[in-house]
Amino acid sequence: MSGIDIDTARKVAHLARIRVAPEALPKLAEQLSGILAFMEQLNAVDVTGVEPMTSVTPMRLKRRADVVTDGDRQAAVLANAPDAREGFFAVPKVVE
Repeated sequence: MSGIDIDTARKVAHLARIRVAPEALPKLAEQLSGILAFMEQLNAVDVTGVEPMTSVTPMRLKRRADVVTDGDRQAAVLANAPDAREGFFAVPKVVE
């Protein structure tokens, strides 16, 4: 793979809305090239037969039964609201 050139680094910085001084662009291009090289190394790793995991320690995620409830609890939910109007939570206006 070819490395990232200075023009590409400038464009990436612009798209990311990062101000980079012109004298820092060569270093940025070098760092971006290093990141891409590392990603290529990761893609080369054979992960055949490796199970996806959420943690290095074996554990099962807690699950709950996926059951349909009656719903229709609008009044109970709105009873907790400091201010409710017309069946909705009322909040103070924050935009003029």
